[in-house]
Amino acid sequence: MKVFQLAIIRPQDRETAQPPTLILASASQLDSFSFFQRGGAEEFMRFFATTIAERTQVGERQGVTQENYVGYVYRSHPRLSVVAITDKEYPEMVAIDLVTKVTREFEQQFGEQQIAQATAGLSFPVLQDYISKYQDPHQANTILKVQQELDETKAVLHKTIEGVLERGEKLDSLVDRSNQLSNQSKMFYKTAKKTNSCCIVM
Repeated sequence: MKVFQLAIIRPQDRETAQPPTLILASASQLDSFSFFQRGGAEEFMRFFATTIAERTQVGERQGVTQENYVGYVYRSHPRLSVVAITDKEYPEMVAIDLVTKVTREFEQQFGEQQIAQATAGLSFPVLQDYISKYQDPHQANTILKVQQELDETKAVLHKTIEGVLERGEKLDSLVDRSNQLSNQSKMFYKTAKKTNSCCIVM
């Protein structure tokens, strides 16, 4: 899972074509490409980012797939789109969270007039921090992090139960053979098991 590029774009007005589309700030993480491929990959990603930024409706968040890449875009108003280009395995929820957070922070730092009048890129160094932080989606997104921890705990618990029981040994036979359980405990176990088995919904 990888975020290759983050771009903050001022899309041109599709009717008037003014002002022209401008990349206000961008950050890339292209270390997975060979040295000779990086220039071409970055150029392609900028083209991809500006293309989907221009074609996204105001207020819309979407993901657009192009071969092995997905461009996630959020266009908060007519003159501002934020695009994250990731691989296909990157979680959509985290990518949308990323473009939304970058949009909010950029809008706090720059007003609509600054964006509209810009003739060159704007200094927004925190973009590099975002692209670094979001390389691991489980660390960047709290919900995914908690889900991963729950999945890991569940896997450990399943493995532990399987490890306790020897091959072919069943919990039922262990309960029956146990001298440590009173008859009342054995009866409770069997009744609970019977009650649970009758309530399974298929």
